[in-house]
Amino acid sequence: MSTTDDDKPNGGNGTDEELHGLLAEFDTPGALIAAARKVKNAGYTEFDCYSPFPVHGIDAAMGIKATKLPWVVFLGGLSGLFLGTLMQWWMNAYDWPWNVAGKPTWSIPANVPISYETTILLSVLTTFFGMWAANKLPQVWHPFFRLDRFARVTDDGFFLGIEAGDKRFELEQTKQLLVAAGASHVEECSVDARPAARSVPRWIWAVMPIMTMLALIPIALVYKARATKSPDPHYHIFSDMDFQPKAKSDQPFAEFADGRANRAQAGGTVARGQLKADDGYYRGLGNGQWLSGLPAQVEVTPALLDRGQERYNIYCAPCHGFDGAGHGIVPERVAMLGGAWEARNLVERSSAVIKMPNGQIFNTISNGNNTMMGYASQIPVEDRWAIVLYVRALQRSQNAVESELPPGSEVR
Repeated sequence: MSTTDDDKPNGGNGTDEELHGLLAEFDTPGALIAAARKVKNAGYTEFDCYSPFPVHGIDAAMGIKATKLPWVVFLGGLSGLFLGTLMQWWMNAYDWPWNVAGKPTWSIPANVPISYETTILLSVLTTFFGMWAANKLPQVWHPFFRLDRFARVTDDGFFLGIEAGDKRFELEQTKQLLVAAGASHVEECSVDARPAARSVPRWIWAVMPIMTMLALIPIALVYKARATKSPDPHYHIFSDMDFQPKAKSDQPFAEFADGRANRAQAGGTVARGQLKADDGYYRGLGNGQWLSGLPAQVEVTPALLDRGQERYNIYCAPCHGFDGAGHGIVPERVAMLGGAWEARNLVERSSAVIKMPNGQIFNTISNGNNTMMGYASQIPVEDRWAIVLYVRALQRSQNAVESELPPGSEVR
């Protein structure tokens, strides 16, 4: 063991310096753990261990308790959840309520994504800054940095430092404890106790008020913009694609001979795949009249009938009901809200739908009728004919007479 009590550049006991503590070096991580345990058992609390890499077991040896950071992070995340939800409620339900298709201005499911993001955001920020605060970071300088030997802590040195401010610290006894703990080197560390005599340069005092006034200009411009109106467009620092030369709908455009951005369809042309020249298949017409039968492209099969049932249950049953009697969930909902609306009965013997030609039913599915919307954009042509087949099957099943039943059938 060696000490450097008279090593003035590194430690020193000069008249203008005061003792910060002792730094002891150990040869192995195991020796550092054993020394930390002895120092802790001796009653020291103001000490720390330094190594080039994490040493497993050092926390327990030093008596370091579990960090409270998870609880702080939990409170940060809870604050993010509350503030994110409150922000959306205040914006959408209180400050600027907006009726979008009769939907409620405030509902939990619609606001879950933003609340989730603010929860994560504040949790991450709390973790980051909480870890720094718990470790007293950033600490750009430490008294041990004055010791040349301490530079080995980033390579192959294992050190234990005890601060002189510890209530049990006594220079000679503490040295003896560290030597007994296996230290290969013990060194005193001192710091300059003289008060700093530096003063702030005068030019900084002149620049500070100027910078403060300049910093207030953007804030003043923001408040001016909020309180005034102007017909001029906003300033675009990054114009991106806002001002590129391009044709916009319903705007003048000098590049074309007629000066209009909108282009008319070329005469006598049809988009690829959109010819649809067969009136029977695509419009349900034959010689200008509604088809009573089926187009040649529609082959009646059990598979097509099953497909029609599936599409009917998706698109038609909500209003007309699964049995076609007009008692779907939509009319029931209207009645619950105090309204009065009924969907058309598709299967009743006196219903006009029974007397409709197949082509007219196909056209109604495609283009709608009265309050019913058209489904041409949602249901392909073949599926619309499949629905027509299934509607006919529903009508047949609920209006059959006994003479039409197969032999041996039971009538109930």
